[in-house]
Amino acid sequence: MTLIEQFSALDSLLMNTRSYWQCTAFDFDVLPWPELHAPLSALSDQAVAELDSDQQQLYQFFSSYIPAVEQLSRLVSLPAIPNSRKEYPFWISNGIKGRKFTQLQDFVGALPASSQPVLEWCAGKGHLGRMLAFNGAQSVHSVELQSHLCEQGQKSAQQQGLAMQFSQADVLKDNIQDFFNPHTHAVALHACGALHQTFMHQASAAKVPQISFSPCCYHLFTDNNYQVMSEYAQQSRLNLTHRDLKLALQETVTAPSRVGKVRKTEVEWRLGFDALRKSLTGESVYVSVPSVNKAIFSDSFAAFCNWAADKKALKLPKDIDYNKFLLIGQARKKITERVELVRHVFRRAIEVWLVLDRALYLQQQGYNVSVSTFCEKQLTPRNILILASLTPST
Repeated sequence: MTLIEQFSALDSLLMNTRSYWQCTAFDFDVLPWPELHAPLSALSDQAVAELDSDQQQLYQFFSSYIPAVEQLSRLVSLPAIPNSRKEYPFWISNGIKGRKFTQLQDFVGALPASSQPVLEWCAGKGHLGRMLAFNGAQSVHSVELQSHLCEQGQKSAQQQGLAMQFSQADVLKDNIQDFFNPHTHAVALHACGALHQTFMHQASAAKVPQISFSPCCYHLFTDNNYQVMSEYAQQSRLNLTHRDLKLALQETVTAPSRVGKVRKTEVEWRLGFDALRKSLTGESVYVSVPSVNKAIFSDSFAAFCNWAADKKALKLPKDIDYNKFLLIGQARKKITERVELVRHVFRRAIEVWLVLDRALYLQQQGYNVSVSTFCEKQLTPRNILILASLTPST
């Protein structure tokens, strides 16, 4: 399939299945799909967790109940760039944690061979730029918002004798046009939302010959209603919001067991408090309470409810049966997990749709574009790489 054909097929599938994924799990006290009630209710909590951690198993399980799911594995499939992980001296990896360094190795190994000057976007301390400079890039210009990271990166580059310079800039507010020129290879690893969209706009406008980036966190720094980039996406009937874009990010590398236990308690308590709030106010819609330090979830459910009630300006009676509402929260968590499981069937599909929107935008600007994966999901689920090279003018 061409990128256009893949986008069109995926767009149609997502439009036709949006009742399964374009919803909020916390809104439901019962499973909203009668045809899925029996198979979802039969799943143990352990089976739910195992399915959720394996996208292919998710497709296989739900293909019997949602016919369109049979096509998903094919439509989200992307070619993998063969691994060419290069070894680096210890001083290059100094200060980079293990998994992150392996991600960088795979990302750099997937880039086209080039000695062109490099523009490193949203660079942090310039770890990626240092690897590219070590590999022979003529020079590296690293752009980063936080001045202390620029200072640390510049110091490391000087100590290691690498041809790098840092610029501190707010790329969403400052004049950044001069960073881009038609002699540069523009790279970005996991720049979020509008940060990588701005990168794309500026790089393509400047006719940068090579653009290489892996997008991340598609909702950040953007309007709640997704603003499409390509002409093909403008023809879509899908209307995506931040909630939908966040769904694309919900495939994660397994969290430590302690984190999972805290998260389980948090969801149960939030849903339990919601049931308590509804019983007192007569309201029927879920209302969130603010984020809070996780230490609160090692206290008591009653203490959490009193904190949450204070945040929602709700006066609690003294004779509350907290255990009753905790049990309701625990039961609702089972519903929530199973609604999320259904939504997660479509998480990679939404991400690939968003990536193809970006790829097709760059095609419209005159680039040859490929979309592939640069590393295994175990290293990072955000493993998609967009490579764009400017088509020579005839």
